[in-house]
This record gives sequence, C-alpha cells and structure tokens, in this order.
Amino acid sequence: MIEQLAEVPTYEAYKDSGVEWLGEIPAHWDVKPGFTIFNENKRNNRGMKESQVLSLSYGNIVVKPPEKLVGLVPESFETYQLVEPGDIIVRCTDLQNDQTSLRTGLAKDKGIITSAYLNLLVKKGNNSRYWHYYLHSLDITKVIYKFGSGLRQNLSYLDFKRLPIFDISLSEQTSIAAFLDRKTAQIDQAVAIKEQQISLLKERKQILIQNAVTRGLDPNVPMRDSGVEWIGEIPAHWNLKRLKYILNERNERSKTGQEPLFMVSQTHGLVVRSEFHEKAEVAQSNVDNKIVYKNDLVFNKLKAHLGVFFKSNIDFKGLVSPDYAVYHSNGLIDDLKYLEHLFRHPAYIGQFIIRATGIVEGLIRLYTGDLFKISIPVPPKQEQKTILAHIETQSAKIDQAIAIQQQQIDKLKEYKATLINSTVTGKIRVPESVQLEGMR
Repeated sequence: MIEQLAEVPTYEAYKDSGVEWLGEIPAHWDVKPGFTIFNENKRNNRGMKESQVLSLSYGNIVVKPPEKLVGLVPESFETYQLVEPGDIIVRCTDLQNDQTSLRTGLAKDKGIITSAYLNLLVKKGNNSRYWHYYLHSLDITKVIYKFGSGLRQNLSYLDFKRLPIFDISLSEQTSIAAFLDRKTAQIDQAVAIKEQQISLLKERKQILIQNAVTRGLDPNVPMRDSGVEWIGEIPAHWNLKRLKYILNERNERSKTGQEPLFMVSQTHGLVVRSEFHEKAEVAQSNVDNKIVYKNDLVFNKLKAHLGVFFKSNIDFKGLVSPDYAVYHSNGLIDDLKYLEHLFRHPAYIGQFIIRATGIVEGLIRLYTGDLFKISIPVPPKQEQKTILAHIETQSAKIDQAIAIQQQQIDKLKEYKATLINSTVTGKIRVPESVQLEGMR
C-alpha cells in the first residue's frame, strides 16, 4: 500500500506557492486567505434547546452518552454552541502542551458543543470534507502550531482568517475528498484488523501465563481440589500456602532520603524515576521512604484493583513511597517474578478488590494483613524455574509478533498522513473520475 503513493500521477505543471511550508502547488491553483472559505460559526444554544451533546475526541466529533453527562458539566447548556453536520470543530487551546492529540474534527451529527471550541463554517460552493482534510493535514504535520498566539499559544478565528488556503474548483475539492474518504477508510480498516490481532496476541499471552502459574505445564498432570472455591483444582503435587508463609514485609526506611527514587510503570515495571520523568514533581524530602532491594516484590496498595505488583530487577537499592508495600521471599517461592505473574490473574485481582479497604476506586487500600490471608498454589522450586523459563520464552515470541504488528500499524498511519498531506496540497493528482479501483 505504501508503495502506491509514488504511482499516483502528479499535475502537469507546478508553481511556487509563496508560502514556505506549502512549497510548490499545481499551476492552476492559487493561494488566498482563509476568510474566503471559513466563517466563524457562532450560534449559541439560546432557550435551552434540547439537543445531544457533542465532544471532540481523537479527531472525531462524537455524541456523548447521556450517562457521561454528569460531574463536570455546566448548570446550563445555553453557553454551548449549535453544531450542524459539515461544521469543522477546532480545539484551539494550549498548543505547547499538546503535541500529539488531534485537534480538528468534522461534525457528522447535529448537536451542541462547548464554546471552548472554535466552530468553522465552510462557505457555500465549497466541500467541507476537503477543507477538513486540509486542516487535519496541518494538524498532523504540526504546521497548525505555527499560527498559535499568546503566552499559551492558543489559536483563534483570526488565525484561520489569515491561514493560507487554496483557490480550487468545487469539483476538484469533491474528487479529492472522495478519494481520501475511500483510501483512508481502507487504511483505517487495515489498522483496525492489526489492532485486533494485537489484542488477540495479548489475550493469548495472558492465558498462557495464567495457565502456567495456576496449572503448570503438563496438561496430563493429576489434579486435586485445592479446597478454596475461587482457586479450584491445582496439580496434585503442589502445595497450597497462605501468603503469610510465603512473604515477609520489608519495612526498612531511608534515614537520609538520598537513595534513588523508584516508581512503578504499568509498561516497564519498577524503574528508576529519573530515567522516565526528568521533570516529574517529587516530594521535598524522601526521608522515611521505604527501601527496596533487588528481587523484592513491590506493591502499590492504592491500586489493588489493577494488581500492580512488580519484582525489582534493579541492581541497586532504592526508595518507593510509603504508600507502597515491599516484600521479600522467605524461600518457598524462589523468584518473586512468579508472584508478579500470578497476581495478574483475574481471580487474584478479584480477591484483592474484595479484601481492600475503602469505597472509591483509586483510593482503596489493600493492607498486608489482608493480603497475607490469601492462599496460593506453590509448585516445587525446580518446577517454578521451568514455568518461569517457559513464560519468558513464549512471551518473547508473542511480544515480537506484537511489535511487528505495531510497526505495520505505525507505517500505515504514517502513510495515511503522507497521503492526506500530499493530496490536499496538490503534490499528487486525483482525477475527477477518481478511478480508485485502478489505484489499488
């Protein structure tokens, strides 16, 4: 698909646009200011007209579900602005702190949206889909950030009034929009398929790990009832032990606060905080923080509902917040990586939630005394090593397959961005007949 871009024809002649970031444009195109195409669409929701509430999310204008209209919403929707299909919605604020998310969207539904957004009306005689693709291209290529003004680099309608745009025919706008509708839909479908494949691979990895740490690697091994309903059967030669016989809590505290500060990353595990967040806010003093040694198991007590346990693979000792719990093995579990895997199991996360104290998610705590009442199946030490080696080998293969799919997704998204930019700025030509089938 990516190679096809070079096969798409170009226009017969080009000229300098006079705008550095636009470069050359087709000879029959002219550059003109944005006010010839865009009007600011100020239509307030006066009289509290009942209407569905819209929102800009990742470049799409979506309808907010009624159950989401709670909490941080205004007492009155009269300040909201009316939106009609074909309107272009732009999030104009805080450019310098938002260099990744998409800030333009084309409305497909009628509704109302907060006045914090800019609503651009495309004048009659023009194709709103084409002009959204144009603004979307300036968004994804970050050109739009050149036009921000003020201390926080906000955009305003004045920026769009002066924005260089093209004087091209409606028929050409329409053919370009139709071409991009088809091609981007094909790319989005390909991305969706690969994302689904990644989800299946992750699910496969999770099942592989869960089966290994709860049932072992031999599918024909004799099983016995564990005596614990939510655990079910375990291999007959495994023991069942409560965690108080498996782990000891380490409550050693820093006297100086000078040790490196650690943090938990859902992606990378326990890491040195400064290596991931150079400018992250930290406490004025780390005195009395908990000390973590290599091979310790660290648990964020406030995130019991996520099962956030990680073994430390860091070669030196460091510090974690007093809100964390730190454990070391008493010897029955040789490598606490085993428990890191086991505690991701939905059955164990369910137990963590049941035994946690508190009622607000994110503020509930699982205390050591309650954690230690939970039972776990304990294989012989050599079998533990074999299970961990199997998990590591098979996980690496699945992770490699996921990485390949992700690389392909990244290439597809890069191709989509290049295709949109090249088409709306005239770098490639789309025949008005839009012979899409011949371009596959």
